[in-house]
Amino acid sequence: MLYTRKGDNGTTKTFGCDQRISKSSAIAEALGSMDEINSFLGLVKVKATGVAFTLAEEEIKLSETIDRIQQDLFIIQAELAGADKTIVEEKVKWLESIIDGIEKMLPPIKTFFVSGGTELASLCDIARTIARRAERRVVGVAEEQKSLAEISAPESAPIKTLSPQTLAYLNRLSSVLYAFARASNHVAGIVEEAPRYE
Repeated sequence: MLYTRKGDNGTTKTFGCDQRISKSSAIAEALGSMDEINSFLGLVKVKATGVAFTLAEEEIKLSETIDRIQQDLFIIQAELAGADKTIVEEKVKWLESIIDGIEKMLPPIKTFFVSGGTELASLCDIARTIARRAERRVVGVAEEQKSLAEISAPESAPIKTLSPQTLAYLNRLSSVLYAFARASNHVAGIVEEAPRYE
């Protein structure tokens, strides 16, 4: 069923927890933000069909790369919701390798850039800002969990906290999306526009 009526009072449940929580809670906000970035990446993936970059003599297909990122985001969503899942360090290093490879093909960054250029670059830039918001929401949950863990009684069950790799992955996510935006304009021959501050 697409609806259960159980959330009509503004509450929801997370994985393995019988207690209902407010839909305005930090965890619900974080899960919603993760859903938002993952959904928007679906649009970016469709628009990226047929686009590829050659990095260190290896071609990466952008739509396939974004699909892989979406799969990783489901792992983070599951961890947030309380499942026994977490991002492994290799996935963070994979994003870093893509960022490093794209940086080698682009002129160095000396200023901020005005969003625009190709449609794909603009969509990647929007995705970057949504990813940043999702990261902030998840960091809020991590900080809340850390505070709860510090004040919990020694005899109580340990408070589950988000892994450092999860926070690192979300931090790299916005960077890789920025790299995709820049690379999309670069391969299209579009020169990046700096803000004029006039």
